Amino acid sequence: MIKTVRNKRLAVDIDGSGDPVLLIHGLGGTTNVWGPQVQALAQKFTTIRIDLEGSGRSAAVGPLSIESWVEDLEALLHAEGLNSVRLVAHSLGTLIAQHFSARRPERVVRLALLGINRAPADARRQVLRKRADGVRSNGLEQIVDSVIEGGLSKETRRSNPLVEAFVRELLLRQSAEGYARSCEAVASADAADIAKITCPVLLVAGAEDTVSPPAVSQTAAAELPNGKTLILESCGHWLPLERPAEVTQALVDFL
Repeated sequence: MIKTVRNKRLAVDIDGSGDPVLLIHGLGGTTNVWGPQVQALAQKFTTIRIDLEGSGRSAAVGPLSIESWVEDLEALLHAEGLNSVRLVAHSLGTLIAQHFSARRPERVVRLALLGINRAPADARRQVLRKRADGVRSNGLEQIVDSVIEGGLSKETRRSNPLVEAFVRELLLRQSAEGYARSCEAVASADAADIAKITCPVLLVAGAEDTVSPPAVSQTAAAELPNGKTLILESCGHWLPLERPAEVTQALVDFL
């Protein structure tokens, strides 16, 4: 469905019943990234998925930033009458979720971060800005192969080609301008003060993730008051799709 949030038309999918779980996709993703998990989670929880502004069915109507996405989530929860929520996030979504949780720790019951992003290093910021320029000039087709090669594990590409096909489709269906603005938002992001996050936090990492190696999750877990790490073997950066059964079970147990 389409909901008006802060004068924007954002795509929101709500399924199931019970305590609310808000799921936030990553760069190049949509609500569909969470399809395998929602089928199980909706049996116990009310799952809320949103296409972030600039992604999927939610067109970019202005400049994008971590701050603007956090404010969108706050407004959505307010509109749904929710005082607290469990948060599940992937990649870019983890950066948004960290800032939300540090800003409103009393509203987050539990937090699961898959393929965590912190503030990007300077080299990564340059890559993201260059990617944004390239997408605007030449379209998403020119970055798809490199994103897939860098994001999926060799085992996933060998044994489950449907995942590669799905990720390719997710990327190619994005708005080039929305994707470019999203890249620029990440390139300008600051790190959240995760020491302010008081709830239990599960960090899930892919053993073969070159975008966010397991060490990033392990370092973050050590900085958190209540964090623990799960590492999935033969898995790259697209954890919900590459290891759907393991991710789903971990989330059901944790949430």
